[in-house]
Amino acid sequence: MNTLKKIWDHRGIIEKFEANRNVEQAEPMKAYMKDHFSFLGIRSPLRKELLKEQFREYALPEPEQLFSEVWKLYKLPEREYQYAAIALLEKMKKHLTSDDLPDLLQLIESKSWWDSVDSIAPKAIGHVVKLDRTHGEKVMREWSLSDNMWTNRSAILHQLKFKQETNTDLLFEMINQHSSSNEFFIQKAIGWVLREYAKTNPDIVKLFVEENPLKPLSKREALKHFK
Repeated sequence: MNTLKKIWDHRGIIEKFEANRNVEQAEPMKAYMKDHFSFLGIRSPLRKELLKEQFREYALPEPEQLFSEVWKLYKLPEREYQYAAIALLEKMKKHLTSDDLPDLLQLIESKSWWDSVDSIAPKAIGHVVKLDRTHGEKVMREWSLSDNMWTNRSAILHQLKFKQETNTDLLFEMINQHSSSNEFFIQKAIGWVLREYAKTNPDIVKLFVEENPLKPLSKREALKHFK
């Protein structure tokens, strides 16, 4: 028999997470993230189980309330709450449209680090761009020229899971814009997206790497699976 779910309340997540706060685990988790964020000390398997409980217990918010609810979690200090906000975003991804790109940009540029950016860019942003390639790719070109490094990384990575649907011209255009960057996270993103696309189109990737100047890290990452 189906039980009636409660109306969505983000405080359900807070209660679940606070009940599982682990000070001993919080410090090494904080250290792993270079002390950029404080942690509750809830490791990934338990955090995911607690979020499953939340989604079983509570109905999802109305689509027009999505970002309001996401921000209620995202603004909390401990990093697990940003992960919870991203999980809610992923749960309601089908409701996202190109109109939501400004809100997604705000998330990318808030409390930015590789863990949040790499969850939002290929999934939520990639999904939105696929819905409207003309508008989405125009916005991605703007993001690629941003002064914010994490926004650049998001633009590079938004096609990470596109496989045969990859716009190769756009991908290579963005990579060439940033190929001389000394920023570790940009070099790594270039290598990662090329390595992933090589699973679909190895010859084009190999040729691109051979014919274009890339930083050693980008090149090494791009060719990691080539013999």
